Amino acid sequence: MRAALAPGIRLLRALPRDSRYRGLTLVLTFFCYTSYHLSRKPISIVKSQLHPNCSALDPNTHNDSNSSTWCSWAPFDGDNYKELFGALDNAFLVAYAIGMFISGIFGERLPLRYYLSGGMVLSGLFTALFGLGYFWDIHVLWYFIVMQVCNGLVQTTGWPSVVACVGNWFGKGKRGLIMGIWNSHTSVGNILGSLIAGVWVSSAWGLSFIVPGIIIAAVGIICFFFLVEYPEDVGCSPPLHHMASDEEDAGGVTTNGKDPEAVTSNEGPLSTSGQSSTDRPDSPKEAAEEPEAISFLGALRIPGVVEFSLCLLFAKLVSYTFLYWLPLYIVNVAHFGAKEAGDLSTLFDVGGILGGIFAGLISDYTGGRATTCCVMLILAAPMLFLYNHVGQNGIGTSIAMLIVCGALVNGPYALITTAVSADLGTHESLKGNAKALSTVTAIIDGTGSIGAALGPLLAGLISPTGWNNVFYMLIAADVLACLLLTRVVVKEVRGWCGYMARKRGSSVQLTESVLDGK
Repeated sequence: MRAALAPGIRLLRALPRDSRYRGLTLVLTFFCYTSYHLSRKPISIVKSQLHPNCSALDPNTHNDSNSSTWCSWAPFDGDNYKELFGALDNAFLVAYAIGMFISGIFGERLPLRYYLSGGMVLSGLFTALFGLGYFWDIHVLWYFIVMQVCNGLVQTTGWPSVVACVGNWFGKGKRGLIMGIWNSHTSVGNILGSLIAGVWVSSAWGLSFIVPGIIIAAVGIICFFFLVEYPEDVGCSPPLHHMASDEEDAGGVTTNGKDPEAVTSNEGPLSTSGQSSTDRPDSPKEAAEEPEAISFLGALRIPGVVEFSLCLLFAKLVSYTFLYWLPLYIVNVAHFGAKEAGDLSTLFDVGGILGGIFAGLISDYTGGRATTCCVMLILAAPMLFLYNHVGQNGIGTSIAMLIVCGALVNGPYALITTAVSADLGTHESLKGNAKALSTVTAIIDGTGSIGAALGPLLAGLISPTGWNNVFYMLIAADVLACLLLTRVVVKEVRGWCGYMARKRGSSVQLTESVLDGK
């Protein structure tokens, strides 16, 4: 007797073909960028093991000298270990920031599937080589610096590629919510990276890098075999990024609430033909001339790109300082072990997941991407102050404060790097040229990566003077990020006021016409 078709397969067959491929693209790019962040996280977990508190260990068994740093890993066994950790962070982040501006240009001109999968395999290689320094007993700083620089450069292949790919498949309608949920890959990757690295951090910290390196390389190979870059490649309809009724604000982000996805599928109720897009004479893939990729300066001239890029610089400064220094802060202030501090730091990323979804949902509903970011940044400043002063008063308080701070810090960062980047990369002024998406994404995230490099560097320089000063620096960065969006926020508010005035005027006219009819 033959069994009935599996329920999951029946569900897949019931979905339109466009929906199946959109789902595949979302899931695949989600796991791709999860693995990117998974491979970045181990360095923050391993720091406390490279320079541990040796006095807490039994010196008689392991130490033949009177050195207080006998258990540290050279060259991080000196008093300047915090500066050396800052140098490691900066080697990666400066290379990432520089490479990001170039990466978007390559991403527009090379096949995304080759570019993304190749970068993931190389990233896995350099991550594993960093960990092999443990097994090869390497104690020279330059080796670890070189591995960080190389890894930073190849990791720039990820973000422009995955955002461009998702932007190719999804229109503007519910992009904030969809990308807010999708962007949880950042926090999921950080959480998994912390947990995986924590398994070996106290026994053989080299495996804390080698295992994530193997994971990202494996996901890159899967990406090579299954990623679909454009809907037209598989006979699906491209999404509509703009509709005739869109009202454009000055920041370049439209405030239309309708969902363009409702009219993009060949197989939905609004389909006018049974033909696939590859059979139509007006198919983009069969057009006489394919649009040229936008230039760097041309992307900068898109309204809103400069403001959001500079805002992300300071927002990412705060986020990456937490990414690289939070476990060490918890070890020093709350006196937890390396593994416990790594596990506790994942709560910041749990908050980041909630913040990214919340920011996307609110910005979709209101149409105000900049206003949503600004409000969350304003709320983040006092919460950072409170976490530093009362966040270690108890485990319950620490958990709650980490989740709230993670949501408020990572919410604007997630919104700008996903929905805002995709909105601006498909801006109406581009007249349908989708070749700008990767370049715009690279400019915004590349500018933000400058802040990501500055944050850990400043934390390494300031932390010897006290953790309070580090948090004052983070609060100042939050305030600056908010101020940089002032012009766009004002335009959004004016747009809402004008809309409400027109709505009231329409209501008054309708009432008068009804009364006249009586």
